[in-house]
Amino acid sequence: MDNKLKKGIYIIPTLFTCGNMTCGYLSVISSINGNFTKAAWLIMLAISFDMMDGRIARLTKSTSEFGIQVDSLSDLLSFGVAPSVMMYQLILHTMGKIGLAIGVLFVLCSAFRLAKFNIKVNSNNMYYNPFMGLPTPASAGLLISFILSYELFVSDSSRYLTYKTIPIFMKNMPIFLKKIMPIVMIILSFLMVSNIPYTSFKNLKLSKPKVLKFLVLIILILSLIIVFPQNVIFVLFSMYILLGIFSYLAKFWKILVRKRLRHED
Repeated sequence: MDNKLKKGIYIIPTLFTCGNMTCGYLSVISSINGNFTKAAWLIMLAISFDMMDGRIARLTKSTSEFGIQVDSLSDLLSFGVAPSVMMYQLILHTMGKIGLAIGVLFVLCSAFRLAKFNIKVNSNNMYYNPFMGLPTPASAGLLISFILSYELFVSDSSRYLTYKTIPIFMKNMPIFLKKIMPIVMIILSFLMVSNIPYTSFKNLKLSKPKVLKFLVLIILILSLIIVFPQNVIFVLFSMYILLGIFSYLAKFWKILVRKRLRHED
């Protein structure tokens, strides 16, 4: 292959990674300026870039150690620092040193999660499926979904009516954000460094019979996002996180039942 073509192929996924990092930085700036809706959507855009860079690198066979490291640094900024700063500016600063500690904990656990992922990728030269521990984009995604829904709630009535929302979420969102959000951040922090398995979509391979079903599911999800944009994002990330926890607990319960049956025999 021509050297210029090789360089071009390697640059393409790196550009998406740079887009991820840029969105993370702009999100931090937006949070500092008090524009939390913009900050949240920038993190959502960063998640989209993150989904694309690795997949493009694998499709073009242009994965590299450099790309893996830059990707992790981008993820730490976009899915660790940016959402933590956003939550601190919005609610954690009212809790004093405790709020600051929660924000720092979230960033540290994000860094540990990414470091653990890199070690496994480097030692096995492959992406694990499932992930061990909650992926950082998922933890950031849940946080920004709270922000997006809450911003609709506090908007003026004329703006509020321009959005289609799920009433039960909108009614309880202020309670979630002000009273439960710090606890949610602590839980997300520990989930990131846990050994709970979460499905990875990085190496998703579908057989031909499943492709149509998968496309139908994607179309359905996109349609729901168009109709209820903020609320559906909240539901999707919540389901992903909860399914991982419930699957782990179910597996642990089965192991306990088997041990009990062995003792009875």
